[in-house]
Amino acid sequence: MLQCPLPGCLTLAFLACAWSASAAEPALFDEPNRPQFHYTPERNWLNDPNGLVYFAGQWHLFHQYNPRGSSRPTKSWAHAVSRDLVHWEHLPLAIRYGDGIEIWSGSAVADTANTSGLGTKDNPPLVAIYTGAGQGKQTQNIAYSTDRGRTWTKFAGNPVIDENLKEFRDPKSAGTSRQSAG
Repeated sequence: MLQCPLPGCLTLAFLACAWSASAAEPALFDEPNRPQFHYTPERNWLNDPNGLVYFAGQWHLFHQYNPRGSSRPTKSWAHAVSRDLVHWEHLPLAIRYGDGIEIWSGSAVADTANTSGLGTKDNPPLVAIYTGAGQGKQTQNIAYSTDRGRTWTKFAGNPVIDENLKEFRDPKSAGTSRQSAG
């Protein structure tokens, strides 16, 4: 674990120190004090890891992320993949804010039996279940990918659960999270 130079500061697996040692902007991943053996986003911050799913030979990590830094409301889901849980490849945003709805916490699964019908038996989907937050309420929504998580489609029937509640979030799935085919 890297040592943080500030008194009382801890560096954890999903936290990166957010200060710069000089006025010059260092290259991504070369910043002083950035953990090198834990996942960190390219820029800005991360929140609420939302699924570590093994699918088609890669671990898929999703987390809440704001591509605009700290401005709101544009929370989306970032996505990275790894074969060894040490080296990470950042992919484009998986599920992007839009239509006044932020993408909040949830979970992701590999639907290996294609029970959702969103893929095929030969090409099963990755499925994300997430809270959509906006317009004064929170709803449960689905997005899916049939290309190993490279592109995502929001389900046309979203929201799949709408109880018209202000606080209604963090859906967790009970599906298969480990799959070796692919």
